[in-house]
Amino acid sequence: MNDLRVVAFDLDDTLAISKSQIDRRMADLLGHLLTEVDVLIISGGRFEQFQSQVLAHLDLTGEQRDRLHLMPTCGTRYYRWSAGDWRLVYAEDLSEADKARVVTALTESAQALGLWESRTWGDIVEDRGSQITFSALGQSAPPAEKYGWDPDGSKKKKLRDAVAAKLPDLEVRGGGSTSIDVTRKGVDKAYGMRKLLEHLDLKIDNVLFVGDRLDVGGNDYPVKAMGIRSVAVTRWEETADYVETLVDDLVKQRAERA
Repeated sequence: MNDLRVVAFDLDDTLAISKSQIDRRMADLLGHLLTEVDVLIISGGRFEQFQSQVLAHLDLTGEQRDRLHLMPTCGTRYYRWSAGDWRLVYAEDLSEADKARVVTALTESAQALGLWESRTWGDIVEDRGSQITFSALGQSAPPAEKYGWDPDGSKKKKLRDAVAAKLPDLEVRGGGSTSIDVTRKGVDKAYGMRKLLEHLDLKIDNVLFVGDRLDVGGNDYPVKAMGIRSVAVTRWEETADYVETLVDDLVKQRAERA
């Protein structure tokens, strides 16, 4: 791993329980990792979700913060710390006409498939600017409810396929436990990773990715498919154990080079 420059992470069910703040252990480990390499968080949530789940719980030095990269909404947006705040580097926003088409396709398809639930927590369809997200139980559903809604992923696959057939010019993919994400065509997590490589002048071998949906059809799979070294996890505790070992290895390598 002598060529490792960036460790990239999914957020929900990789760094934290879905829609929940990161554990103190994970926050500390991210700080240690940021001392050694750059860190990217790339996930389907909005920037505000990154703030409440992660940023609000990190205690970083200026140098560590400069090494942190944020890509909300599956890489359709990119933020870096600059001049005392998080600044937008780029955004691949959907047009208003496309947004309207997406909302209609998601709503009609979910209703036709019997997946428009009556008991929900928060918005079912959310406009995230560069991404429209359908959350079957609402944006704020309790994790236990979300994990139990579609354990084998069959409901999401049916909905994804139905919506994709109506929107062939857009990117439609499964998101989190209950969600479907729609972005501009070709704009997914692999797109975000390619933009990061370009921005930092890196090669694929310089990056490692950790995520919970690396299976074919999962929203992390495009990263694996482009050839980036990938580590599959199922919960944040697995990620923490992996990062702890990785940090130890990186510290040893730095000491050997000194």
